[in-house]
Amino acid sequence: MDLALFYFLVLGFAIFMYVLLDGFDLGIGILYPWFNQDSERDHLMRSISHVWDGNETWLVFGGVVLFAAFPAAYAGITSTFYLPIMLMLFALIFRGVAFEYRFKSDTSRPYWDVAFSAGSAIAAFCQGMLLGSLVQGVPADVDSLSSLHWVTPFSILTGFSVMAGYALLAACYLFMKSRGRIQTHSAKLAKRLLLITILAMVIVSLWTVASQVDIRQRWFSGFNFLWLSPLPIITLLVAVLAWRDLHRHSEGKNHHEGRPFWCAATLFLLGFAGLVVGLFPYLIPRQLTFIDAASPDSSLLFLLPGICIFVPLICAYTFWGYRVFAGKVEDYQEGY
Repeated sequence: MDLALFYFLVLGFAIFMYVLLDGFDLGIGILYPWFNQDSERDHLMRSISHVWDGNETWLVFGGVVLFAAFPAAYAGITSTFYLPIMLMLFALIFRGVAFEYRFKSDTSRPYWDVAFSAGSAIAAFCQGMLLGSLVQGVPADVDSLSSLHWVTPFSILTGFSVMAGYALLAACYLFMKSRGRIQTHSAKLAKRLLLITILAMVIVSLWTVASQVDIRQRWFSGFNFLWLSPLPIITLLVAVLAWRDLHRHSEGKNHHEGRPFWCAATLFLLGFAGLVVGLFPYLIPRQLTFIDAASPDSSLLFLLPGICIFVPLICAYTFWGYRVFAGKVEDYQEGY
């Protein structure tokens, strides 16, 4: 059980790192239509040109951990959600190809712009629908090839909610990495997206509590809500802090350019914590716990050296990459 819990934590860490890092560069694509000039779109592409492919490392790593440490959950999730997973992967492929080809194209650039924006939006929406479907639960005997069981009002809501959250991360990232008109425009977008994201978190949370008896009991039985109340309280405080910096910028007052991004990241962390609180110890809610889905101890021990070596290496490489390209986008636009 101790090894299974360790890999459960590693999987959670990989998922959060992917959502945070690839979230803001998917959000760049979602915000793409709101920046009309070619120079502004060049700026958006340059802002993530050094990190977008590295961010997706966490998606691969999370998939490997799920496959190796929890094969029963991997089989259940991939077979049940085959269609949305494949749609997400094709969208990520189109997005990556568009990213590379856009820099080298001339007459076909508008088509690659559409591919980049659409691929980012579809990938984010599919991830949100997967999340909503998992939280809502699916029948154990569902046939993924002949059923659209994952298309429900709740999963559609979570799909758009994830899109809004990713766009918020991207707007705050651009606010931190830009100057002038792009920074001002990003601040305006971030303020609107912050309100939308908080509203979406409230609606999704209330809907989940109202429709899922076990999650409702987890939060409200006994004194549980008293112990868990810091999660929504801190979420509200973090949102207010991010709004203050964005609003002070619009008023020309002193503000912190990096804090809104870290506040947005904290919102994702708090939302992820609330999700874990509601679903623990399940990997597939009401069907499979991480203990039941875990590989034999011999397999988990065999994986342990690789996990202990590569997780610090990936973290170090990620930190080094962001440290090298720290600062405003214009500071390195000719050097990449």
